Amino acid sequence: MILPRFISLIGFGLLATAACRRPAPSTVPVPDSTKVRVVTETVTVRDRELDLRVARLELRLLDRDAQVEDLQGRLEEASREVVRSMAKVQTLATRAEAASGMAEAQIVLQTLRRSARGQAAPEVARAAKFLDDATNEFNHQNYGGALWLANQAKSQASVGRTRVSGGDPSSLRPGEVMFAVPLMLATAGRCKIREGPGTTYRVIATRDGGSRLTGYSYVDQWMRVADDSGRVGWVFWNLVQKRSDSGN
Repeated sequence: MILPRFISLIGFGLLATAACRRPAPSTVPVPDSTKVRVVTETVTVRDRELDLRVARLELRLLDRDAQVEDLQGRLEEASREVVRSMAKVQTLATRAEAASGMAEAQIVLQTLRRSARGQAAPEVARAAKFLDDATNEFNHQNYGGALWLANQAKSQASVGRTRVSGGDPSSLRPGEVMFAVPLMLATAGRCKIREGPGTTYRVIATRDGGSRLTGYSYVDQWMRVADDSGRVGWVFWNLVQKRSDSGN
């Protein structure tokens, strides 16, 4: 009886030992933080429609520049043709009249140069070119052509002087940008012309729709304009439009 009981105790002990034995925990590798590499990639998303619009605008600008150059060339050729025609026909212009016209043009041009104060006024170059051509024709005794060219020079210089000063001898306002050439405009409807570029400035005149105006410069959305009487003021940009060829 003792032997079987002893064997049973041994077996029970083996079973207890086996039951208490647990498997060794598995080892999870820990990444080495010193070897982790962060990759940053910048992705640029382009708006194809916007790119196309920009391209179209640039092409239109190139086309417009080419048209301007072509028209300028035609204008110069037309001016030369007028002068040649005047040289072939008898005119009432005398040497004294041509000289007087050239002197007046020279005075207006000098006034424009002083008013511009170093600003890039395109009328200065145009008026000077007309005056040089007038001098050349005068020296060739084409007094009619010289007088016509002198009047062209005086006209260009007068336009430039008005555009630079805006009818006011004071300098341009901060942020004011001159147009390359005066704009022939007409009021789109009844509008107010103000003393300055903003609704806080005093109203100096009211014009009905279709009134003729000439635009010289702008500040933000306000344009400096002059009417046919020479009154200078400011008008909001969407109250005027390009003047039609019918001559409003």
